Amino acid sequence: MQAGAACVDITPREDIHLSGAIGVYRPAKLVADPLSARAIVVQDGQRKLCLVATDLTIMTKRYSDHIRRTAGKELGFDPDAVMVHATQTHSAPSLGHFMLSDEFEGIPEEFDWLRGGDNRYNAFAEERILEAIRLANDSLEPVQVGAASGIEGRFAFNRRAVMRNGKVSMPPRSWKQPLGPTDMRYLEGPIDPEVGVVCFRGRSLRFPAILVNYTCHPVHVFAKPIVSADWPGALASELGAIYGPTCIPIVLNGACGNINPWPPFDPDYVEDHHRMGMALASTVERVVESMAFKPEAALDWRVRRLMIPIRQIDPQELENARKLLKDHPSPAWTGKTPGYAIDQGWAMAANMVDLDNLRKRSPKYEYEIQIFRIGDVALVGLPGEPFVEGGLRIKLASPTFPTYIIHGINHYVGYVPTKEALPRGGHETATGNWSRLVPEALDVIVESATELLRDMFPVPAA
Repeated sequence: MQAGAACVDITPREDIHLSGAIGVYRPAKLVADPLSARAIVVQDGQRKLCLVATDLTIMTKRYSDHIRRTAGKELGFDPDAVMVHATQTHSAPSLGHFMLSDEFEGIPEEFDWLRGGDNRYNAFAEERILEAIRLANDSLEPVQVGAASGIEGRFAFNRRAVMRNGKVSMPPRSWKQPLGPTDMRYLEGPIDPEVGVVCFRGRSLRFPAILVNYTCHPVHVFAKPIVSADWPGALASELGAIYGPTCIPIVLNGACGNINPWPPFDPDYVEDHHRMGMALASTVERVVESMAFKPEAALDWRVRRLMIPIRQIDPQELENARKLLKDHPSPAWTGKTPGYAIDQGWAMAANMVDLDNLRKRSPKYEYEIQIFRIGDVALVGLPGEPFVEGGLRIKLASPTFPTYIIHGINHYVGYVPTKEALPRGGHETATGNWSRLVPEALDVIVESATELLRDMFPVPAA
């Protein structure tokens, strides 16, 4: 078996719009820590696969498809064997538009950022990601592989608090805000505390690459106009210091659609993505010390493309949205800081109308599940932001251990909540481009991913 890895800088060079907030303009003002595209190529004989982790908020299908096709044409990959992951740091640009589609009409040029992306950044980021793949492919060397898991439950929290009225609200970052802990009754769901580790050990017992999987929204630095890779970048930096400059740490975020790093019941919590990165790196170090390595590992991949219906919008809500846009065809700045945010009602209405137009053009959305096998390790790639319950169900049903979940791969689909969460509300369930699939979508995705895993890891006959 051979593996090669590379890291390429994708930090924006100018005041690029940072994604992650609805209707809020955040041109970058300074860089707290750099953004990277980190690629690994694993090869066994004629079979090889590639995984790229990018410090981006979101990547759209237009760009991921081009990256996968180009890697296939230039370097001999099956495009289905190339997975492109966005860690979803909210202090980075996106690659492509995701809040409003290119087909949505009537957005003045000065408000083009409302679509979610920044066209000045796209070509630069895309070429740098491809360069990371090329460099990784050129650095292949014989390796052994090891995999194991640890637990770290102190830095991730279910962010859907069930309130006294039975509805859901996101717990605040500070108890000093109007919404206080007395309004909460309980947190709606679990977290996933598993720290997954896959190590590739090369010559002289050094690590050319190490994969780490954890599940939490990277929103420590958000919503400042500051570029940051957040906790995934801090973790990668710590691992680089531990294992040396020849090791490429590749951090993969899990099913974190309803998971934040803000503890709802700790008024003394100090928010610090560096602290979180150091703690996770310490866990990884302990896991690695007890890891066993194998010289060979089977490589395989599977892709299944599901056609999942787009959720219908409430007719009255849609009528109200269309009326608002008719009465106010152009957005306007609002609040005390002109040039910062537009009216949230306008942004939500535009998003809703855009989704309805998408549904009319194509009532079903193509959702791609992608699974990699490296020995006994399963890497399950899921587009969008699935709720953690879905990732946990896949892990429990998987016929192999370890099984790690990677969210935000290849294209954007928004949140994928549990069907039980929808009646309670919350912004993850509000119908729009950021939450567009029918209520049973997560169940369908979990079932299909489990079927693919059972096909890839058949259980021996008794």
